[in-house]
Amino acid sequence: MGTFDYYTALVRLAPAAVARSAVRRVQGVARQALYRRRYPVDELRLLQAYGATSAQELASRFLETRNTGIWCEGQQRRSVLQALEAVPGARERALERAQAALFQEFMVFGTRVAFGEGRPVDWSLDPLSGYRYPLEPVEQLRLLRPGSDPKYPWVLGRLDSLVALAQGYWVEQEPAARARYARGFVLQTLDFLQANPLGHGVQWACPMEVALRAANLAQALAMFAEAPEIQRPEFLVPVLSALAEHADWVEAHLEDRGAVPNNHLVSNYVGLLLVGLLFPELPGAPRQVGLAVKGLRAQMEAQVHAEGTSFEGSTPYHRLAVELFTLAQVVALGAGVDLGKGYSERLVRMFQATRAWCSEQGLAPQIGDNDSGRVFPLRERADLEHGYLSPLGAALFGEPSLAGGDFPDEAAWLLGRPGLERFQSLPPAAPPSSVSFPEGGFHVLRGAEAVVTVSAGRQGQRGVGGHSHNDKLSFELHLRGQPLIVDPGTGTYTRNASLRNTFRGTAAHNTLQVDGVEQVPFSRERLFALPEEARARVEVFQPGTQLDRLTVRHDGYRLLSSPVGVERTFFLDKRERALAVTDRLVGTGAHDVVGRLHLPDTYARLRAPERDEVTRALRVPDAPRAFEPLAVELGPEGEARALVLFASGLAPRLESSSYSPGYGQVKQACVVIYGARRVPPAWLRWVVVFL
Repeated sequence: MGTFDYYTALVRLAPAAVARSAVRRVQGVARQALYRRRYPVDELRLLQAYGATSAQELASRFLETRNTGIWCEGQQRRSVLQALEAVPGARERALERAQAALFQEFMVFGTRVAFGEGRPVDWSLDPLSGYRYPLEPVEQLRLLRPGSDPKYPWVLGRLDSLVALAQGYWVEQEPAARARYARGFVLQTLDFLQANPLGHGVQWACPMEVALRAANLAQALAMFAEAPEIQRPEFLVPVLSALAEHADWVEAHLEDRGAVPNNHLVSNYVGLLLVGLLFPELPGAPRQVGLAVKGLRAQMEAQVHAEGTSFEGSTPYHRLAVELFTLAQVVALGAGVDLGKGYSERLVRMFQATRAWCSEQGLAPQIGDNDSGRVFPLRERADLEHGYLSPLGAALFGEPSLAGGDFPDEAAWLLGRPGLERFQSLPPAAPPSSVSFPEGGFHVLRGAEAVVTVSAGRQGQRGVGGHSHNDKLSFELHLRGQPLIVDPGTGTYTRNASLRNTFRGTAAHNTLQVDGVEQVPFSRERLFALPEEARARVEVFQPGTQLDRLTVRHDGYRLLSSPVGVERTFFLDKRERALAVTDRLVGTGAHDVVGRLHLPDTYARLRAPERDEVTRALRVPDAPRAFEPLAVELGPEGEARALVLFASGLAPRLESSSYSPGYGQVKQACVVIYGARRVPPAWLRWVVVFL
């Protein structure tokens, strides 16, 4: 992104942000100069920090300091196990995760990678391409190579597996099995540290990954603290040194130099906070905790809108942000550190926003980028499964508006019995209703067992659009808890630039494309920027008991030789159990207009609508006067879920397409295509009847 045209665009959009970025870059150079004077963290510095004269004495002092109230400390184990007893299957899930970690079996964006118990892990491997990143200083490392993707080795290098081993150690009762998990933790930790020396290789190329790895290593080490295998000086000294080195590296390489810092910087602060609070004796820990607390407070205000939506412009990244800020809150509270009233209030609103757009089955719409990112290494979750967050928020804050659903595994681990008791004391909240989030650009219509989530707002990251798509006026429709019309997703980032741009292009979304051009042009080289050009906005939002109306507009096509604006109106008719959509073109000239409805599967077919289906469609507000003779039935044959009827002249057809429900995963799907040549003012109308 460090290209001339990128910064030219940023100066136009946010000159103050570029100026602040320049200042932070100077500060970063100074941090790294100080870092080079401190590094490395040798045994002598570590002994001095712990006030010990020998490695054996350090091990004793390490045990003496394990007295905090943070969730992963040994004295919290009983409370956690009591909470887990209230969650059906939680113990079995924890043991399953621990067994996979013991045998070093990893699921990397849908690809299974296995190395075997006690065997070395190829930490530099991209398993999809077979490419191994060289073990050279990060300053010399060529990170982005055609056909390879550093996110794959980073998944291994986050060391979620160490927390999984610790979960098994806590849940298991049999001494020999517990000792086996402890030995697995020792071997895997030392294997990583020996294979990835400080500052060398792909595992040190991204400070976010270093910070999250440090957080996982710190939490797992605390959970294993009482195990004899952990207390040996030959293990404890290098691991504590590694934690200090990780924290120093993150502090020196804070990801605050961009024009608009994002979730990477939040991750940096979370890593510093966890390491510093769990191991306050480490060199630099008090300074790093202070830096993290100040930084987290500032980034909560900068990266989360007052309404509770993440500024990333992406629902999957909203989940990542919720987990980041929540983990910091939980650990800070356990250590007696107050992140502030403003922090906790905005975090509550983040949980409320998630609840607002999740379906009854806890599935979120996929708007913007989805890199499958998570922070809680406590239970496997589907990439679009966000429903656990609302009850987690209820248990954390005792918040009535979030109550309901099942007490999740994450809440049991992070909050223990007190969290369970807070959750159980709350009566279920009223079902979520239709709501608009104008700052985040998400607008939700609910009713008749449907959830319609519409994208219409500014590009994320204050106009930079790093994780935004050309999806203005696009939507997702979930019916009876399951996705029916979807955003196709993300596919990949750097492995395939063409695929990346295809998935974030206009044609990959449920919106109108005019004359075959993009809503906002993007450069093929700028994979993480999409300027603020469409000016999408809400014109009308009118929720009601029987009828919801939402009118949204964008001006992305105003630069055509014959400019045209696009306005889309949604009517969710809860009495007729139908969704009507009207697109209005305003402007000049004749235009080829194409609309698309992307499906998550191949279950669709053309058929003639029944009389009662046409009658229902005609009763919906703003319905067309006449329909095409063939409609599109959605859902498995014999178990159809909805029928889409198009106004005369729109002639729908079905074509094959691709759907990416998570990062790196692409499967065959189907898309409904309709359109016509129109001269504004013109209208395109269609209706979805729920079956």
